[in-house]
Amino acid sequence: MKPSTEVVHAATGLTSWINGVCTETENLSRNVASLLERNLAGKSKVGKSSLTGLDELAREFLTQNAFAVGSGTFFATESVEEGGHALEWWSRKESGVMKRLHLDLTPGSNRYYDYEKLPFFSTAAATGEQTLWGPYIDYLGFEEYILTFAAPFSVHGHFTGVSGCDIRIKDLEPLIMPNLRSIPGDAALINASNRVILGNSGMYLVGERVKSGSANQHRMALDVPHLGLSLIYTA
Repeated sequence: MKPSTEVVHAATGLTSWINGVCTETENLSRNVASLLERNLAGKSKVGKSSLTGLDELAREFLTQNAFAVGSGTFFATESVEEGGHALEWWSRKESGVMKRLHLDLTPGSNRYYDYEKLPFFSTAAATGEQTLWGPYIDYLGFEEYILTFAAPFSVHGHFTGVSGCDIRIKDLEPLIMPNLRSIPGDAALINASNRVILGNSGMYLVGERVKSGSANQHRMALDVPHLGLSLIYTA
């Protein structure tokens, strides 16, 4: 079945917006890599002095991209000096104030944040490509549904970490819901795991896994490299 004009236009709008986020994320990753290559000055591992300026890049990203509520960098632990900082992540509070995020990185603790095993980091490390993780509930930060975009970077030819941003689903809604609502029937943006990122009706709830097989359910892959996103709709 050929998609309607409304579906094609919605898919085009979603693709354009998401690719814009990917471009901003890639730019941040490149800027982080360039800064670290200058700061390391021959050193093989990231230390405290190497982080100079990373906070500014994260805050600048948040200032320039109102859709994001968090931004920064996570390092591969093997690339960090013993006792060094494994991340530089900033979040924007409701008041607009930006604060550095402090996470428990102590193995075995109750709130241990083993980020290297999470998809936004592990997939980027394994593939060398940009990743999208979510929607997931961020219990260590905002305690609501979040999407995390991340892009890997290398320093002196070695994978060093990822840089990216967090977007709250409630902030995403006014940005992409008009595209979904332009489709006459039920429709939703779906991630690579067939989970709903955002839907235009109660049929598709955030975070739910979509079951295939319905005769009137159709799917259109979005032209966003590596993220596996698609638009589903009923007709």
